[in-house]
Amino acid sequence: MNVAVLLLLGLGLLEAEGRCFFNRTQEHCVCYNLSQESIGSIIQCLPASVVEFWGGELERYIAFPISDLDRSTIEMLGSLVIRKIIFGDLLVPEILLARVLRFFSYTRVQELVFESCIFKGRGSWAEMANQDLPILSLHFHNVTSAPLMGREQDFSSLSSWLETLQELAVTSSHVTSLPCGIGRVFRALRSLDVARNSLGDESLMSAFCEGAFPQLQVLSLQRNNLTSYHSVCKSVQLLPELQHLDLSQNKLTADLSTSCQWPLALQIFNLSNTGLDEVLTPLPPSLEVLDISCNHLHAVDVSLSSLKKLFLNQNMLQAVPPIRNYPMLDTLDLDNNLITELPWDEVKLLGHLRDVAAAGNPYNCMCSGAGGLQALAGTGHLGQGWPQGYTCHFPPHYQGRLVKDVPVLVLQCNSAAVIAPVCIILALLGVAGAICLVRSRPGLVQPCHKV
Repeated sequence: MNVAVLLLLGLGLLEAEGRCFFNRTQEHCVCYNLSQESIGSIIQCLPASVVEFWGGELERYIAFPISDLDRSTIEMLGSLVIRKIIFGDLLVPEILLARVLRFFSYTRVQELVFESCIFKGRGSWAEMANQDLPILSLHFHNVTSAPLMGREQDFSSLSSWLETLQELAVTSSHVTSLPCGIGRVFRALRSLDVARNSLGDESLMSAFCEGAFPQLQVLSLQRNNLTSYHSVCKSVQLLPELQHLDLSQNKLTADLSTSCQWPLALQIFNLSNTGLDEVLTPLPPSLEVLDISCNHLHAVDVSLSSLKKLFLNQNMLQAVPPIRNYPMLDTLDLDNNLITELPWDEVKLLGHLRDVAAAGNPYNCMCSGAGGLQALAGTGHLGQGWPQGYTCHFPPHYQGRLVKDVPVLVLQCNSAAVIAPVCIILALLGVAGAICLVRSRPGLVQPCHKV
């Protein structure tokens, strides 16, 4: 068995019987527990653009002789259309991975994924020095490996490739630190996802040191062990290109005596489910999407001239935030708050938005509580929750009733609808009375005399 075959197997050989399944329509091939007896089924994967290999234990292949490839094998690898390879549920000796990875340089694989894998031991990556790979996206999910601390030399050997990597994800893998020196290797990285790990405030500060991840635009720190709002802010200040930051599902606390400026380029900010009870300022002036759902907010009173989407669902808001503070807003989510009514003035402004959601609130269905919602629904801008998600809580005789079914008397509920016509009628009566008075007393108006 030559190196090309070993590479195509994805290092996924097992004693148990297995085979590959190819979906021609999706150009997707999945192989399970391949053995030397079932190796022939891998041939059907050659036209695939995505190939998955699941199941395997590779320690017995550590001593497998791996030599340089001949010209025909290199040409064969270069002719394959495989763009993405997924390795799952594998025990991978790192020393074997270090010996095989360089052969990916002959392929057109752009994305490499390791899911539920165990990387055993430490390999020598010297053979990868000055080696370029076409892989631009690298994902690790639920993997186990040696700690990253003290491995700067290994990453240095891989620097020719890692300096061109654009997307890196290491999720649900118990990562506790990202050494500063490692971050400096990823000079072209645009997206970093380290969600569902064990990163703390102090480790975050060292991870994003001077010169680390200089081109980073998207960063997910979702569900780590972050606790300080301002500490996280200071940690990412050295990421000038950062446009999208996800801090959701971290329990953050804020020191109101200090202030911190988030990166000015930030456009998308996710602070959902972080335990905040108020919106802290300053926020980035160019922010376009702000998600502060699932918190303990009682009010939101900030001005963001560039904001387009605001998610406030599952808070404790009792009123709609001032829409005039967000002149560019097109999407507003107010689901599951404590809002009892939508004032007519706000309804007029909300009617200019593209998408509004306000289901699951305890509406008072007298006047604007029902009328405002019905008027807003008439514009077609209420989300999918209408009408089932909009029910009355007050008054008692309407409790549990859908808002859309509540009869609304315009003259009773909309004072503007009453006052305006009355004023017009009074004005007309006044004009008519004046005309009658003039006609009944012709001498009342004296003409001007020429001098």
